[in-house]
Amino acid sequence: INTYPDSEYLAKAKLGVADSFYKEGGTSSLTQAIEEYKNFIVFFPFLDEAAYAQMQVGMAHYKLMEKSDRDNSHAEAAEDEFRTFLMKYPQSPFIPQAEQSMRNVQEVLAEGEYGIARFYYMKKDYRASAARLLEVTGRYPLFSENDEALWMLADVYQRARTVSKNEDDKNHWADLAAKCYDNIVQNYPGSGLVPLAKERLKSMNLPIPAASPDAVARMKQRQMYQRDHRQLALVRMPLNMVKSSPDMSAAARSGTPNLAPPDEVVSAVDVLNPNAAGTSFNIRNAGSSAGPDTGAAGSADSDSVDSDSTDSTAPAQAAPVPTASTGAQILEAPGAGSSAVPAAAPAPAAADAPAPAAAAADPPAVAETVVNSAAPAAATATTASSQSGASTTPSSQAAGSTATADGTKAQAAPADSSTESTSKKKKGLHKIIPF
Repeated sequence: INTYPDSEYLAKAKLGVADSFYKEGGTSSLTQAIEEYKNFIVFFPFLDEAAYAQMQVGMAHYKLMEKSDRDNSHAEAAEDEFRTFLMKYPQSPFIPQAEQSMRNVQEVLAEGEYGIARFYYMKKDYRASAARLLEVTGRYPLFSENDEALWMLADVYQRARTVSKNEDDKNHWADLAAKCYDNIVQNYPGSGLVPLAKERLKSMNLPIPAASPDAVARMKQRQMYQRDHRQLALVRMPLNMVKSSPDMSAAARSGTPNLAPPDEVVSAVDVLNPNAAGTSFNIRNAGSSAGPDTGAAGSADSDSVDSDSTDSTAPAQAAPVPTASTGAQILEAPGAGSSAVPAAAPAPAAADAPAPAAAAADPPAVAETVVNSAAPAAATATTASSQSGASTTPSSQAAGSTATADGTKAQAAPADSSTESTSKKKKGLHKIIPF
């Protein structure tokens, strides 16, 4: 590659470098192989080997996949790469291998989403469970446990129908549940939930659909594969505990995988709402042992709480407005006293202060006006004398009046040690002597 950049074997050499990293295995080597294959596709996009390179990129991510309950970044990357290969090279001889790898990858991704949905369903968080179940049943129709996912989703819709009070909403949830039952009967004829789904449809006075021929053929192929590749539980369970790679034995062996890109994530907030202006429905608060009436009462309570909280939010936000106006009135009349004085209070107090002669005649009152304390003058003087253990001397009063007469700055008055509280003195002393 470096010595003969114009050689006719340059493309084969670059592909050989990528293959060497791929066959070496390991996380670092497979990561390097992915980069080399992608570089080959960039430099030689029109060669026949470009399809092989794209296939190998997906297989490298396929080998790096972990179990369904762990990090699924490589599984998602493998799905994207196989989707690109199937859509870009539909005539490639690697199409059957790519389709089966795509089904295996989607089995792992669907199993991870289904595990989370089942966890929320057992915790009775039906909104979060329904959001995951919708993604599983919509994106991964070939998932091995999709019939159970549809049954759980139909049960969530039935609970929504039980709690709803509007007849239109009841009919809406009943229609969605019936679609789930129809899907189980049509597309999963070998499932043990088919008889139960038929009973539910009969109870709803709805026709029972026939099983799809493609679904029957897919079921037979899966049964034949499981019969030929059956492992004993005593052997399979220890191997699954040791292996870091996912178990894909339950993946479908036929059927076209979903090649559509992933849609936006379904919001758990709106998943059980018929429309944006419909009833805000939450069945998470309904107990498992409670009947339909109890569930409806729980829903009514939750709706009333939501409305109360919504109504009380606006006054809480508007409450600080009269408080601010009250503070402005206190600043205009500092003699009335206030328990909370804003930081801008000293400036208006100094502007409204009396003449210097009055300040000299009554120094304590002027000092209190400048400081703008919250307590009355007598209480302030008594507290200061009781904390300091001695009365205020005339010299200190003269010093305070001089500080007031020299300037109108209110920040100079709190610097007087005689009018300062004992706690402030301790804080100032603590700054100088830290022990």
